[in-house]
Amino acid sequence: MSSRRSRQSTAGVSSISDDQIIELVSKLRQLLPEIRDRRSDKVSASKVLQETCNYIRSLHREVDDLSERLSQLLATIDADSAEAAIIRSLIM
Repeated sequence: MSSRRSRQSTAGVSSISDDQIIELVSKLRQLLPEIRDRRSDKVSASKVLQETCNYIRSLHREVDDLSERLSQLLATIDADSAEAAIIRSLIM
């Protein structure tokens, strides 16, 4: 019995099958631009997970950057202006 299977059975945690893991990694592969655009389908599961982490970090940085830019923009306009109203409506 594999160590993963033995851990699952002794821990009392609901188990996930190897087929389910393969399916989830395949779905991640389709979502990741770095891997999706490659010609080769031969990408290891560990590489897919590594790229997923990198992509999530990249998205976090982008959100932080956009939030900072929005804060700067809001600081430069009059709170009662039409531009401010438009920005508030887009945010909400």
